[in-house]
Amino acid sequence: MYHGHISREDTDRLLDDKDGSYLVRKSDRAPEAFTLAIRFDGQTKNFKLYHDGQHYVGEKRFDTIHDLVADGLITFYLESRASDYIESLSISNYAESPYLAYSTKKKRLARSTTRRSSTGTNNQVTTSNCSVENNSSDEQLSPDSDFATNVQEYEKSHCFKVQNFIGLHWCDYCANFMWGLIAQGVKCQDCGFEAHKKCSERVPNDCMPDMKYVKRLFGADLTTVVKAQNTPIPIVVEKCIKEIEHRGVDFEGMYRVAGFHDDIEAVRMEFDRDGENTDISESRLEDVNTLTSVLKLYFRLLPIPLISFESYPKLLEAVQKPGLKEKEKLQMIKEALHLLQPAHYQTLKYLMAHLDRVIEQQSKNMMSPENLAIVFAPTLMRSPDATASLMAVKLEQTVTELILSNQKELLR
Repeated sequence: MYHGHISREDTDRLLDDKDGSYLVRKSDRAPEAFTLAIRFDGQTKNFKLYHDGQHYVGEKRFDTIHDLVADGLITFYLESRASDYIESLSISNYAESPYLAYSTKKKRLARSTTRRSSTGTNNQVTTSNCSVENNSSDEQLSPDSDFATNVQEYEKSHCFKVQNFIGLHWCDYCANFMWGLIAQGVKCQDCGFEAHKKCSERVPNDCMPDMKYVKRLFGADLTTVVKAQNTPIPIVVEKCIKEIEHRGVDFEGMYRVAGFHDDIEAVRMEFDRDGENTDISESRLEDVNTLTSVLKLYFRLLPIPLISFESYPKLLEAVQKPGLKEKEKLQMIKEALHLLQPAHYQTLKYLMAHLDRVIEQQSKNMMSPENLAIVFAPTLMRSPDATASLMAVKLEQTVTELILSNQKELLR
């Protein structure tokens, strides 16, 4: 296979009339490089050969040169015998693709799925003697019903990764065969959609995640989680807030006092494993500070903060810009919050309504808007630039306090 330093002419002579044969030689143009020569259709094709633990001439990596050549021969054959077919993949119309019917059916099925009953959840939690008057009704603790049926319409891009498929696989977009020995196509890590790489470039941002692919709740993208669970508010957030409010929001130092680390980690792992079946009742978790800490941890671990990077600079501008009246600041904040993705906006609205009820009891719990802002600002928002974030702590707290104090006006 390896022939050292030989010329192209010698290579042609050695491979002449032997389609499918190949050899590796030292490159004429770059002494330290190597060239892979493959014979196909009576011609010798030369490629610069690389190695980084695996062999490659393009994007695909192979454990052996033999596999690289075999995959290349398949590609050569298709390019020479089915060029029209390959070209059609790159110009195919989404509206005419089999995937449109597939995704439409999947959305219809998701919409018809009945969302889990909030009554069932409420029956599983224990109500303590220190509940807040008129503040823990089902109506107040339920997400906006207008959004409950629209979760599957939230825009979300697919999370594609190159996939080595075992056996025969067909593209979910064009319904044609995916050829090659390895890396035949891509697969969405959130919904399982499989396609040619070319086809994946034409798929719209209509990923419909499935919980069998979403391996955890903490640290997962918020839109991914709510679409996979088919609920407008993440189950972690909804369950924790309902349980906290059933126990009461009038204990001193609420959200400021941390729970025990081991208990917090145990609840986190249980949520990741059991989802909505996680038991966070008072008989299971006596210390309510564990629940408030779990809730803060969930928001802190979001890869995209609840108040996303797109809204962040506009929010800081609202409190930095000199000469603005209070009404003008609030209008700028409102506009910035409406830039949030629907899942983020609805979750923020749900959280702020809860914290508003906490503020109503500040004479008992000692948690004013200012105190809550100190606790929640670094949890809900952060700058894409870690260095800049350190210098913006006070501004972030000011923004958070304004949202807390005016949430009914800003998030309606």
